[in-house]
Amino acid sequence: MSRARPDVPQALHLTRLAQGTPGEWVRLPGGDVRVLHLNGKAPQPGVDGWVVCLSGEAVIDLPLSNFVRLRPGEGYRVKAGEAWIPFDTREGTVLMLVADES
Repeated sequence: MSRARPDVPQALHLTRLAQGTPGEWVRLPGGDVRVLHLNGKAPQPGVDGWVVCLSGEAVIDLPLSNFVRLRPGEGYRVKAGEAWIPFDTREGTVLMLVADES
């Protein structure tokens, strides 16, 4: 008698997922996590949370002539009520946004 093997869990490759729709935030199922393959400037999604650079290099443009540079593995806390605009400074830049729980 043979036993059925359970399905092998598969990882979700966030960078490839984001690269499928450059310039648009892609929301992952099951939570409020989004990924973005930057292609110039991108819209602010209007949520509080953490923006994390997965690959490449990005700048988060802030009010009053301030900015934050993000390299892979670096993150920055954003607020929905504060203007911020991400843009890439290297090809292949992918960001992840982990929104706060409501």
